[in-house]
Amino acid sequence: QARLVESGGGLVQAGASLRLSCATSGRAFTNSAMGWFRQAPGKERELVGAMLGGEDRAHMGDSVKDRFAVSRDDPRNTVYLQMNNLKHEETAVYFCAARGRDTIVITPALWDFWGQGTQVTVSS
Repeated sequence: QARLVESGGGLVQAGASLRLSCATSGRAFTNSAMGWFRQAPGKERELVGAMLGGEDRAHMGDSVKDRFAVSRDDPRNTVYLQMNNLKHEETAVYFCAARGRDTIVITPALWDFWGQGTQVTVSS
């Protein structure tokens, strides 16, 4: 059974950096899209960024593309989200997700595997 486990969240001040990790197990995601979503209180879950299997380039959302980056280490079965210059309004639960196919879509319901989420709180 596939399992995704996030770590690295916490409380930081605005302008700080954090790196989230997502360790996968139970199946290989080498040829699958993997990404990070976030959900703030009272808001919909949104795609932050994602990578296709076998591709070096991350696809990032417009609001974060100059500050955040997704990377993946397939031999270690781990996906990362590097977040720099965090803003207070980016306080949210951050989720790691994977698809059963190698395409990226923004609709959360079309992603097949999810972690439990990790809280990121950015103080102003």
